[in-house]
Amino acid sequence: MRAILLACTAISLAVLGIAQAETPARPPLYYQDPDGKPSYSASPKKTTDGRDYRPVLEDGPPAQAAAEPVPASKSPASKDRKVLYYRNPMGLPDTSPVPKKDAMGMEYLPVYADEGTAGDAPGTVRISPGRLQTLGVRTEAVAMRPAAARAIRATGILQFDERHLATVTTKVPGWIEHLAVAATGDRVRRGQVLAEMYSPNLVASEEEYLIASRMGGIVDAASLQRLRALDIPEAEIARLRHTGKSSRLIAVVAPADGVVIDKPVQQGMRVEAGEALYKTADLSTMWLIAQVQEQDLGAIVPGQKARATFVAFPGRTFEGDVDFIYPTLSAETRTARVRIVIPNPDAALRAGMYASVEVAAPAGNEPVVSVPNSAVLDTGTRQVVLVARGEGRFEPRAVRLGVHGDDWVQVLQGIKPGERVVVGANFLIDAESNMRAALQGFADGAKPDSAPKGATP
Repeated sequence: MRAILLACTAISLAVLGIAQAETPARPPLYYQDPDGKPSYSASPKKTTDGRDYRPVLEDGPPAQAAAEPVPASKSPASKDRKVLYYRNPMGLPDTSPVPKKDAMGMEYLPVYADEGTAGDAPGTVRISPGRLQTLGVRTEAVAMRPAAARAIRATGILQFDERHLATVTTKVPGWIEHLAVAATGDRVRRGQVLAEMYSPNLVASEEEYLIASRMGGIVDAASLQRLRALDIPEAEIARLRHTGKSSRLIAVVAPADGVVIDKPVQQGMRVEAGEALYKTADLSTMWLIAQVQEQDLGAIVPGQKARATFVAFPGRTFEGDVDFIYPTLSAETRTARVRIVIPNPDAALRAGMYASVEVAAPAGNEPVVSVPNSAVLDTGTRQVVLVARGEGRFEPRAVRLGVHGDDWVQVLQGIKPGERVVVGANFLIDAESNMRAALQGFADGAKPDSAPKGATP
């Protein structure tokens, strides 16, 4: 009986030897350190003590080490899936033909030949259902929505209403002998005496008028016209007629209501004809000069309502009207100046105040294709949305945007109603997509027996 068993065993071994001899040699995928350390090579290699690295075949663990467990991240692709290469786990442009770890000890991620689907656009990403839930990916459908009214936001600075500024001057030289209004910030009324001055020319004109008035006729009328041309107040002319005596001092009066915003004149100083004595401003209205972004400029027209808030008055809103859009654009900030007239009945507003402004832009008449603002990934040079293609696939799609709303943005080109776009965790998918697109050329030209360009063994 024992002889029969030995004969059978010999026959089995002979058959197995023939089968092994007939099996063609398979090229290894890569070579691993003989001690199982995380050290790999794309070609045969020896350790520092002269031992050969073990070959790793396509359908099994390293040769002569079948009993040793191989980590899943370092094992080759299964019979059903083929690894093209391994990519950096942080999305850096670094690949390897064999398993590898980065400087922080993170394992490189395998890229399989069957990850893409025929006809997918470059950069399309496939994500498993479990990972979708982990990332918190949310999508919403592209829809036609009415173009609702929106608020255009800007910043601005208050300044005086230029239409209500006044400069007080004299038309003759003289000396300021008395200042009735001596401080910047004082309120004045139209016709109020601001200062008194002595001018030989004005005294001579009054004497000339007194002489002409005795003569009457044309001479009197011409002399009276001369006094008015020199801005002699009507009250002074009436006094001159009544008393028949000239006055040494002539009053300088305010031409309009307002507040003194500049007072270069001082008592006792000599002034020349045309020299500014006072500058006044009427504070009943103020100009708010808003800096509006170029992209919002087309939605602003004169007559629109605007609201402004100021740090000095928390909780209070000031309303005004768009009055004028200046014809130039700042090359540095790409903003245009918009003038807003704001009533200031209690004189609370002051020039130089900083304001936050909202201008109510009108709504459109027709519904527009729109997506939530969170769906748009703006790189500065182009705008992209991630379109859900089903089965965990997401395609990056460049879009052209239109009007921006508070929560939605109009899409002029790139997507159509009914498609679904990612509105949550899209930046994570975008990072994966950018890496996929960058390596698309490598994936298309990769060969099993050659290392990618720039690969690190």
